[in-house]
Amino acid sequence: MLLAADGTLKPTIFAEMSALATSTGAINLGQGFPDEDGPAEVLEAARQAITDGMNQYPPGLGFPVLREAISRHQHRFYGLTPDPDREVIVTAGATEALAAAILALVETGDEVVTFEPFYDSYAAMIALSGAVHRTVALRAPLFQPDHDELRRAVTDRTRIILVNNPHNPTGAMMDLETLELIVELAHRHDAVIVTDEVYEHLTFGRVHLPIATLPGAWDRTVTVSSGGKTFSTTGWKVGWMTGPSELLQVILAVKQFLTYVNAAPFQPAIAVGLGLPDEFFRGVASVLQGKRDLLSAGLRHAGFSVSESQGSYFVVADAAPLGFADAAGLCRRLPELAGVVAVPMSAFVTDEHKSDYASLVRFAFCKRVDVLERASAQLAGLSR
Repeated sequence: MLLAADGTLKPTIFAEMSALATSTGAINLGQGFPDEDGPAEVLEAARQAITDGMNQYPPGLGFPVLREAISRHQHRFYGLTPDPDREVIVTAGATEALAAAILALVETGDEVVTFEPFYDSYAAMIALSGAVHRTVALRAPLFQPDHDELRRAVTDRTRIILVNNPHNPTGAMMDLETLELIVELAHRHDAVIVTDEVYEHLTFGRVHLPIATLPGAWDRTVTVSSGGKTFSTTGWKVGWMTGPSELLQVILAVKQFLTYVNAAPFQPAIAVGLGLPDEFFRGVASVLQGKRDLLSAGLRHAGFSVSESQGSYFVVADAAPLGFADAAGLCRRLPELAGVVAVPMSAFVTDEHKSDYASLVRFAFCKRVDVLERASAQLAGLSR
């Protein structure tokens, strides 16, 4: 639920759209969860962990087997070497990691800069912390920030620069020059970089570059990721953060009073996943890229203008060429018009900027091929 301006509670757009999909039988391309299970080795490792009795509280930092696997993963893919005992914390998904980081690192009146559109939990956590939320626009079709706008947004009042890369909801990836500018601004204004990288392995034609690998970044960067997206286990809620121990210890003081610990038998299973061969990681990205291409082609055939997704589960389509200026209204009618559910991009922006994204729709392509084919065929009816 969300607290409206008048103090009443209202459902989030995601709850509303998922309920609409359930009530109408429409294909749910709104929420970003896969409809296929992850790798057999990972699933079997979870079953084995339950059988082996790993069903009680894990250590507050997470089981060593997972922390060590996270450290090896960071070194294997990015050349980073976080200490598994001091610079890695396991969390209840990336959402808890981000919440704990924001609540721990900011005081009332501090400023947090995000890129807009933004994942909805960012705004909720910033508001809960008492901080002021500043945004930098990502505009269609490329969804890259204007560097001058970014320089103006980050000031001496900025405590956190929150980066989501690859980006949800746009599917964009930030270029090296933007990442370098973020590091430069963090140093200039003594800010902390918190980076949400849950789609790190789900990129298309580009290699993910963690901001923590850039010169001068590690000492002021908290990197957040999770196993849910990579291994199609979103319901397990196993995430983590890595970074300098000075920052993580402060965050841990808050995290221990949120969930404390979580997902005991799933932690060793995600450790198995992180150790899978390179072929697995290339394969999941390749399969997802094919699904992106399938749905993107279907959306174009239906009459949408489509931005190219460079990573994540999502693609953004503009409904204006079809005569729909109000994507929120369209999304509420899509089950009737095409038997499909999607989410308007206006759900990811502040009220003052909703008009800038009014005709844009986010579709999730992390579904079975037959589901995407059926959705594409049904959406084609919009152009008739």
